[in-house]
Amino acid sequence: MAEEESQHLQLFTDLMIKQGVRPTVLQPLWSILGFGLGAVTAAIGEKAAHACTIAVEEVIEGHYQRQLNQLMPATSPEAETLRKTIVHCQLDEIAHKEEAVKLGGDDAPLYPILSGVIKASTRLAIWLSERV
Repeated sequence: MAEEESQHLQLFTDLMIKQGVRPTVLQPLWSILGFGLGAVTAAIGEKAAHACTIAVEEVIEGHYQRQLNQLMPATSPEAETLRKTIVHCQLDEIAHKEEAVKLGGDDAPLYPILSGVIKASTRLAIWLSERV
């Protein structure tokens, strides 16, 4: 999963550079906090780490779907390239979530609370990144 996430980051970084899009200034903070979230949930236990994956991937899957919905009317070659990239990454995220479910992530202690906090935090990060 980590390898695919690195590939996703590189794909979107390359597209931003090609299109002249400025990345969020919050990216360094998200890298630190994302690592911290993974470390904390892993320290709680394997199922908590998988619960984290489920929560994050569900939010990202929805985020990608909203982006696809916004792109649907566009017919430019750039829009088609972006659509293909988003679909590719979205399918990976779905697979990550499904794997984490198979590994018992939804059986983590206090799963509804853990999942809710992680989802809310991820949504907030997306919201802020779209604005800063």
